[in-house]
Amino acid sequence: MLTIDQLIRDRAGDSRVGLAWADRTWTHAEVVQAQAERAALLLSLRRPGPFHVALLMDNVPEYVFWMGGAALAGAVVVGGNPTHRGDELARDLSHTECQLLVTSPSYRPLVEGYDLGPALPSDRILVVDDPSGDLDPAASTAYGALLASVAASPLPDQEAVGVTEETLGLLLFTSGTSGAPKACLCSQGRLARIGSIVTQMFEITEDDVCYLAMPLFHSNALMAGWAPALAAGATAALRERFSASQFLIDVRRYGVTYFNYVGKPLSYILASPEHPDDADNTLRRCFGNEAAEADVARFAERFACTVQDAYGSTEGGAAVQRTPDTPRGALGRAMPGTKIINAETGEECPRAIFDEHGRLLNAEEAIGEMVSETGGAGFEGYWRNADAEAARVKNGWYWTGDLAYRDADDFFYFGGRDYDWLRVDGENFASAPVEEILQRHPDVILASVYAVPDTVVGDQVMATLLLHAGRTFDPDGFAEFLAGESDMGTKWAPRYIAVTDELPVTATTKVMKRVLRNEGWHCTQPVWWRTGKDGPYRRLEESDIIELDRVIAER
Repeated sequence: MLTIDQLIRDRAGDSRVGLAWADRTWTHAEVVQAQAERAALLLSLRRPGPFHVALLMDNVPEYVFWMGGAALAGAVVVGGNPTHRGDELARDLSHTECQLLVTSPSYRPLVEGYDLGPALPSDRILVVDDPSGDLDPAASTAYGALLASVAASPLPDQEAVGVTEETLGLLLFTSGTSGAPKACLCSQGRLARIGSIVTQMFEITEDDVCYLAMPLFHSNALMAGWAPALAAGATAALRERFSASQFLIDVRRYGVTYFNYVGKPLSYILASPEHPDDADNTLRRCFGNEAAEADVARFAERFACTVQDAYGSTEGGAAVQRTPDTPRGALGRAMPGTKIINAETGEECPRAIFDEHGRLLNAEEAIGEMVSETGGAGFEGYWRNADAEAARVKNGWYWTGDLAYRDADDFFYFGGRDYDWLRVDGENFASAPVEEILQRHPDVILASVYAVPDTVVGDQVMATLLLHAGRTFDPDGFAEFLAGESDMGTKWAPRYIAVTDELPVTATTKVMKRVLRNEGWHCTQPVWWRTGKDGPYRRLEESDIIELDRVIAER
């Protein structure tokens, strides 16, 4: 039986280093013992109702101890997102019916004064004193006293707890980049299988060091980081919060050989100052998703490692795997029955056509939603959200909510999310190809493209650009650059351009486009715009904003 519970038990008695954090290390056996104690504490605190425990902490040892403790006790971990605030965070905890919250002193204020649901009164919140978990058993604090009461506890009786592969292990919130997050169900068996598959894919062994810098409440950190390390018996090296400037320092400090990522970490790392000896490191393999194509190649060359960017969703309804012959920019090939569907017509989209430079020529026709005809066998559902489940599985097909396109050789390419569609002058297109073009400009680190209202009907294109340090936006030069890009669609060029020092991102560095769309030209950053389709860019003034708002309101 393959479960997280069993993978943890397999590490008992293992004297090799299992966990590294700051200047501390723990053997696998010590980690398992800490997890057994927290399992005993969980079982002693259990109340009727869903056995859900929320963790609201950074990537610290206590997080790993409680994740393992929950698995051993048959409890369900709900990862709290510390970037959420107020009612949003309270809604997460209340919706998932958590009966216990374990948090750090720094995050305790985030939930003070909020209704966290009937199962989670204030006396069911445990505040961790020392994030390393290195507490004196005789500690006088409330948390220390609780741990002292279960010190040296054995592993829970496996038969009595009754964990199986179907036992619910996690409630994983979707990223919420476009709207309210949903809590995706993930069983212990599914997480353990994914961890084992990743271990085989990248030949991770007990001699490897896996760098866990993505937040542990997110599926990527668990499925591509923690679970593979656990399955292989490798060392897990924790970073409290991702830091581009500390990345290479940590790689050398811990002897990191494997790194998982999601979102834009590669872009931020590449934007840090380059040094002649960057390739002098232990890193061998990186695995993640949503990295820019150019960044994958640049990162692999700069740090002398292999980078594999693939596609997979938290829900598990569809996946695309790379093969040795996967062309540059492609995700790979999908399982049989995976198609690209025009959501409006229900018909399969035509295959992608590229020019001699590999640039997509028929984006409007070729891009559609990725759909699996198998009905999403890996999708285990959402917590108490029948409407969201119905939107995912329709007519026996699993609709990913992600845009993609496929070439004549059955290679799939990522096209963005379903909320990345724009409709300009009657033409539908996705934002991802436009972002790829904008990011070719040497001054641009990241570009985020989204829809804002047109003054007549439909949308106009707005882009927010994050520039390299020390660069300034040259409106005339940028217009000239756009005119020189042969694959820039006739409707694609941004009408509005905002330049920022910092994009609004989730804890996994995914850009929160709902924030950008809501702000539009009312953002605090400087905005340039074109009054006509191909005119020069000029600064958007307050008088322009007033007139735009008036016209939009009357259209």
